[in-house]
Amino acid sequence: MAPPHVLAVPFPAQGHVIPLMELCHCLVEHGFKVTFVNTEFNHKRLLAALSEESTVDQIALVSVPDGLGPGEDRNDLGRLTEAFTKVIPQCLEELIEKSNETEDPMTCMLVDVNMGWAREAVRKKGLRSAFFWPAAAQSLATLLSIPELISRGIIDADGTTISEHGRFQLGPGLPFIDATQLTWNFCGGDGRTKKLIFNYIVNNNRAIDVADFIICNSFKELEEPTFRYNPKILPIGPLLTGLRPNRALGNFWPEDAACLSWLDEQQPGSVVYVAFGSFTIFDRSQFQEFALGLEATGRPFLWVVRPDLTGDSADAYPDGFKERVGDRGRIVAWAPQQKVLAHPSVACFVSHCGWNSTMEGVRNGKLFLCWPYFTDQFLNQNYICDDWKVGLRLTPDESGIVKREQVKSKVEEMLSNEEMRARASMLKENAQQNLNEGGASFENLKTFMDAFRA
Repeated sequence: MAPPHVLAVPFPAQGHVIPLMELCHCLVEHGFKVTFVNTEFNHKRLLAALSEESTVDQIALVSVPDGLGPGEDRNDLGRLTEAFTKVIPQCLEELIEKSNETEDPMTCMLVDVNMGWAREAVRKKGLRSAFFWPAAAQSLATLLSIPELISRGIIDADGTTISEHGRFQLGPGLPFIDATQLTWNFCGGDGRTKKLIFNYIVNNNRAIDVADFIICNSFKELEEPTFRYNPKILPIGPLLTGLRPNRALGNFWPEDAACLSWLDEQQPGSVVYVAFGSFTIFDRSQFQEFALGLEATGRPFLWVVRPDLTGDSADAYPDGFKERVGDRGRIVAWAPQQKVLAHPSVACFVSHCGWNSTMEGVRNGKLFLCWPYFTDQFLNQNYICDDWKVGLRLTPDESGIVKREQVKSKVEEMLSNEEMRARASMLKENAQQNLNEGGASFENLKTFMDAFRA
């Protein structure tokens, strides 16, 4: 009998591809075959970033067009979503039809919630489907509650925030959310783009309402009130991104594994690790101010500086910065983050609070210095600082700048807080218990896989 064959469809962004790829590796380990679909643009980046040792056993990497031209901006989420919804559905149908002519046809689809419209393509072909949410369960519960937000007068029918309702809760015990920080408010500066993204989400929600499964990269203790509020969302995390030896992870940039040797040379619990994800952009003055703050800590640091982190500035570092910090600082373009966070020399994580980074930090018992950039990252910051109490906020001053003195003082304050360390250790233990046989995440994943085998 042929193994179950999953068609996996991520949203075309780094933070969505990585966790879905990791989930697919889990499925392969349990006897599934996977066809993983990226856009042509991201497919090329992923292949270019693979190390020579990487393998993708039982995962077929395929690509489809995204509807944009070679030079168009894929960070413009309004244009991107408008373009790919016109071309990808037909491509998915063709992939399914081709697989039906083979000995192991596709039997089910695992699709990112943000690509919910893809369910219609597979429904017509008779495949079962499940949705994967790569962010906090609370952020998904909020998106699924749009009709309630409208009826309560928090937003209008176009998604525009009604000013007197700035903060809200979906229910008792759930976190407060700032309505101005809802997803569509960060996806473009003009009203047309915001409305386009809002309508895209509303249409996606219709597909999600009839899903067989909605699984997410979280675990019970992190968001227990949310899982009670919406029991359809099943936590299966934390996913072990980046810890499988020589397995393709889905990175769009080559990892600098040499930084692990540098970490080996540092004292336990001494290193400040800094990474701001794949979207964050700094202007030159803030970048330099932060660099001087890192220098002022006097601690060794590992700093991920993407080539485009400061826009067009090829070398935005303060004069003499690299010479002064010398070997105390290591700067890389992209790091094997989960391995870095698992390293005993790393003391804390200065983060944009993307959910993958948040889960990786929590799983490894690290403290956070939070500096969110957009969308759900502000909710994640609230979780870290207010609910779990394992981190502190970096707060811009009246001029909009996070000053070097604050960077230095917050690092010192955080690393001297023993209660915070104890809570981080407890969350690390909770995470592992969920993954162990009999744990809640283990059982949820087993339920999902058993259903897809049927």
